[in-house]
Amino acid sequence: MKLVQETPFRYRIPREGAMLVPGIVFVSSTLLPTESDDKSLVQVANVATLPGIVVASFAMPDVHWGYGFPIGGVAATDVDADGVVSPGGVGFDISCGVRLLVARDLTHADLAARLPAVMDELGRVIPRGVGRGGVWHLPDRAALRRLLEDGARYAVEAGHGVERDLLRCEDAGAIAGADVAAVSERAIERGLVQVGSLGSGNHFLEVQAVDQVFDAEAAAAMGVDQDSVCVMIHCGSRGLGHQVCTDHVRTMGQAMSRYGIRVPDRQLACVPVGSTEGQSYLGAMAAAANFGLANRQLLSEAVRRVFETQLGTTVDLVYDVSHNLAKIETHDVVGTPRRLCVHRKGATRSLPPHHPDLPDDLAETGQPVLLPGTMGTASYVLAGVADNPAFSSTAHGAGRVQSRHQAAKNTSGKALRDQLERRGVQVRGTSWRGLAEEKPEAYKDIDAVAEVSDRAGLARKVARLVPLGVVKG
Repeated sequence: MKLVQETPFRYRIPREGAMLVPGIVFVSSTLLPTESDDKSLVQVANVATLPGIVVASFAMPDVHWGYGFPIGGVAATDVDADGVVSPGGVGFDISCGVRLLVARDLTHADLAARLPAVMDELGRVIPRGVGRGGVWHLPDRAALRRLLEDGARYAVEAGHGVERDLLRCEDAGAIAGADVAAVSERAIERGLVQVGSLGSGNHFLEVQAVDQVFDAEAAAAMGVDQDSVCVMIHCGSRGLGHQVCTDHVRTMGQAMSRYGIRVPDRQLACVPVGSTEGQSYLGAMAAAANFGLANRQLLSEAVRRVFETQLGTTVDLVYDVSHNLAKIETHDVVGTPRRLCVHRKGATRSLPPHHPDLPDDLAETGQPVLLPGTMGTASYVLAGVADNPAFSSTAHGAGRVQSRHQAAKNTSGKALRDQLERRGVQVRGTSWRGLAEEKPEAYKDIDAVAEVSDRAGLARKVARLVPLGVVKG
């Protein structure tokens, strides 16, 4: 595949064959995927063939191989020109996202002596692992349907949070347009018992400290000052979201021929946004996204209870943002405003200062962008910037360089935990295998990912956070 370097942080895959637009890859030379063991750049080119795609098929600095779309992929299709929606551009963990909380009047030094007890209690109260149930046992299907319509808003109304939480959530805590009728009974069954749970894999809850501030004004507006204690939560829509994706991939795969659509990879199954199948998927996706928002809200309340009982303080929400969604947005395309279906898969929305969707107290700052790293390195808070070249999108984290199987091979989860604890990171896991799969070496350099995001004009660095303790699924 031909790859042309345009700047130190931007490469182009020129149009060829069935590609309708070029591929644009925001990476440095050290983050560039190697074609021999990572086919993500081929996927970037494949996405460029989707009907209605505009401007480019984009890849973020943490790009790696995914299902159909690369993880770290962004693509926008023109809704009014038969542009398509593809579940592969969202992924199976719909609304997988990150939530950052900051403790009031608590510093790293204040926490140090109490950290083991805090981590023990978090390890006890946070449900996690494959198939595990959540902290909120919904009474019936009617309650779950209400949650799918109103997301975190329903959780707050039920007493699980405060009104300010909704102001600091993407879409004020609930994605509009949820269609519960488009969610299968099997998805409903899977979701009933999992509200307020981490799941497994790369999902985590991490206690962190701010160790470096790059933009003091923005950090102060967000509440993440030097030495602040934060809690980062990374999880999504659990089994419900996975089932929604599975159901609609199957439906679209069967429907494509009716719309005359052919794709180079069956994992790119898609239909026009305005079609019956397209609208059904977007409605079900919004419902699953609301499950993800409520899920993180419930986990936040569990954290609040622990900090109140163990430390006599509480935590405030900095921001909650998804990195697996497709949204209808208006963007300029060659100087003309167009309605676009913007797919962000393993990519974070990055709104600029003064965007109308921002809360008033973040209008000058831009949207907080949350980039989780690994339990042995760091995570970042960035902020959205004007003139973002990728439909106001940036990276979503470190990005894998090893599969789970590769990472676990010849790695002892127990030895990894011991190593991390010698470095001052308290670890509360559920299995040695799960820890081994998530070793820091399985991921890209988060410092490099954040730097490229900043230098490529996708977002600007605000603060760097280091892990103090982690709860893993």
